[in-house]
Amino acid sequence: MTQLVAPITPRLVRTDSDHPDFRALVALLDHYLAVIDGEEHAFYAQLNKIDRIRHVVLAYLGPEPVGCGAFRAFGPGVVEVKRTYVQPAQRNQGIAAAVLAELEAWAGELGYTGTVLETGLKQPAAIRLYERSGYVRTANYGQYVNVENSVCMSKRLA
Repeated sequence: MTQLVAPITPRLVRTDSDHPDFRALVALLDHYLAVIDGEEHAFYAQLNKIDRIRHVVLAYLGPEPVGCGAFRAFGPGVVEVKRTYVQPAQRNQGIAAAVLAELEAWAGELGYTGTVLETGLKQPAAIRLYERSGYVRTANYGQYVNVENSVCMSKRLA
């Protein structure tokens, strides 16, 4: 079982998908997912394009970008959380939770009242993060219907 280190407070920056640090982190994320998703990676890769994402949060420890996350409009009052990643050396320190909380706060400021997301059964740490953050499992939506590895979740924003 992974032990949590005392949470640290990253510097969070709101930006968009054109930011070079976001693109670099997503490249690392895509490499990581290619390994754990195996043959299913091509299916997921086509759904995770990052062009024209207007809402991206980057996490920094000092000058180094260590994590990211994004959201895009999904439906009336709802955003879809996408591309959440923390570099392996900085995991289990609260960075992903901080990025997720910032994404939710930003979505709330823009008037959104809920979030949805998709993760995979092969990512149990991500599932635990989302559950600890108040997300509940829902029926698979959209392109994830009937995809056995997909775990879809949602959360109502306050």
